[in-house]
Amino acid sequence: MTPSWLATEAPVEGLPTGDYLAAAGTHSLLWLLIALPLVGAAVLLLGGRRTDAFGPYLAIAACGGSFLLAVASFVALLDLEERTAQLELFSWVPVGELQVDFGLLLDPLSATFTLLITGVGFLIHVYSLGYMAHDPRRRLFFAYLNLFVAAMLVLVLGDSYLALFLGWEGVGLASYLLISFWFYVPAYATAAKKAFIMNRVGDVGLLIAMFLMFATLGTTQFSGVFAEAELLTAGTATALGLLLLLGACGKSGQFPLHTWLPDAMAGPTPVSALIHAATMVTAGVYLIARSLPLYEVSETARLVVGIIGAITLVIGAVIGCAYDDIKKVLAYSTVSQIGYMFLAVAIPGAGAVAILHLLTHGFFKACMFLSAGSVMHGMGDQVDMRRFGGLWRQMPVTFACMSAGYLAIIGFPLFAGFYSKDLIIEHALDQGGVRGWVFGLVAIAIAGVTAFYMTRMMIMTFLGEKRWTEDVHPHESPAVMTVPMIILAVGSVISGFVLVHVAPLQEFLAPVLGSEESEHVLPPVVVTIIVTLVSLAGALVAYAMYYRKPVPVTAPVAVTALTVAARRNLYFDALNENLLMRPGQYLTRALVFADYRAIDGAVLGLAAGIGGSSGRLRRVQNGFVRSYALSMFGGALLVVGALLLVRVGA
Repeated sequence: MTPSWLATEAPVEGLPTGDYLAAAGTHSLLWLLIALPLVGAAVLLLGGRRTDAFGPYLAIAACGGSFLLAVASFVALLDLEERTAQLELFSWVPVGELQVDFGLLLDPLSATFTLLITGVGFLIHVYSLGYMAHDPRRRLFFAYLNLFVAAMLVLVLGDSYLALFLGWEGVGLASYLLISFWFYVPAYATAAKKAFIMNRVGDVGLLIAMFLMFATLGTTQFSGVFAEAELLTAGTATALGLLLLLGACGKSGQFPLHTWLPDAMAGPTPVSALIHAATMVTAGVYLIARSLPLYEVSETARLVVGIIGAITLVIGAVIGCAYDDIKKVLAYSTVSQIGYMFLAVAIPGAGAVAILHLLTHGFFKACMFLSAGSVMHGMGDQVDMRRFGGLWRQMPVTFACMSAGYLAIIGFPLFAGFYSKDLIIEHALDQGGVRGWVFGLVAIAIAGVTAFYMTRMMIMTFLGEKRWTEDVHPHESPAVMTVPMIILAVGSVISGFVLVHVAPLQEFLAPVLGSEESEHVLPPVVVTIIVTLVSLAGALVAYAMYYRKPVPVTAPVAVTALTVAARRNLYFDALNENLLMRPGQYLTRALVFADYRAIDGAVLGLAAGIGGSSGRLRRVQNGFVRSYALSMFGGALLVVGALLLVRVGA
């Protein structure tokens, strides 16, 4: 067996070798990848307080077991000639013409995601053991973590859009439960509701896309949809691409559905790492990458993906410069970095580069979020960077880990982000024309802005004079928290080099995402020099503004319109509130009023009329003979009068 994707020998014709048989046996256990964390969640949720003592350890073991299975499946995949394994589990929707089997698909793309989800997820589980040590409801927290991991695995392993949608909604539910874990704080409950509703807006796009697929192609299976993709009309392909993009924007926090992502910081910090680094926010990138055969049919839809990525890239970076909350700075940096991925996946032949950045981002952003959680742990849950300063002395391990993530995200040479971000910029420029130069220059400029606000965060948190109050006693976190941080820090340093030069990820993903050689507009070394100089300039500006001058404990009053706008999220919250939420409220109130006054009024009025009439008619039946005789006499008079009128008329 050759554990490399650079060369794999085919089996003897007609007779599979032992390696292939072993691979087939391993892939028959794919369902266990999902079952382990799902069973862990079920035991913790249904077992009640009886599982409090061992529940967190069970959740960690379940996620760790899934990671080992993911590694085994990945190794076995390398022995398959086509590097694809499919496992049909059961008939899921046998309704008339709609016959959907629930199956799992393991190929280079899904295998890469399973390793990321379970690997980083396992480290976050371990970290949570220390971070949530004193929370009385931590059993539920670990149950939700397991549920989240299981849902993400369904999302990336499902062999159809319908199976993907099942995991998609499961992730939405689990993220809601995790963000609102401290629901007794009203602001946290509101943040969870905002995330849930905005994700539902995106889900409508994915749902309609599936309806359109079945209406036009008769299937939602990946194999069937992609095989018939070239037969779609340009209009249908564009509609499908834009609808899928809407779903991706909701899940990955891209413009215009990005405002929920920073508010999701309300959840415990391990949740922020899990959602913002390696899993939920990358689901949108996975959806677009998986659907590339559809985007190859519609150049319009592909261009819109790139435009959305470029816009979000700018929005996240600009707002990230204005915040003093360490977690929100990291959140907006995630919004911006996912924009890089959307930009890359929209470029022909650069889909694998987008996944490369997704992986390196998973390492350095998870490392930075967990380091931020370590800072909060040592600072009494404070998040205001203006109340930090000089923490490198009190928290040297946290400082070293955060530094590794910082150097990776700004693209410092030889760190993880250096390889992936430079490749994205190269591919953007290589498109040529107006599109290539616009995308490329935007990506270069934002590299400088990223270096600015990330350097600002490092200086305000770890360098300079201390600015915390006397009642705060900074201290390093326990080993159960620092060890996962150290592992992720190592990944932040070496993952880019490994995935580009040691085990080339682009070659591994080529069977799924394809590859396309293009002529370089600028030599790669020139691009690297330009990006490095721009990043260095951004870092130097932050150094001059925040290190050489004292950092005020209170944020200065904003003096420019851009600063005011950035501190107010570029008014996107106000825009959503006034364009969508307020009209929705008014419409709801109008419908309630119409229901109460018109519909209920008509029903209640008819009932009242019948009731009043019957009450008056009831008085005729009073039990007195004289009344009945008078009624009979009156009736006889009416009959006689009618007969006389008829006779006269005749």
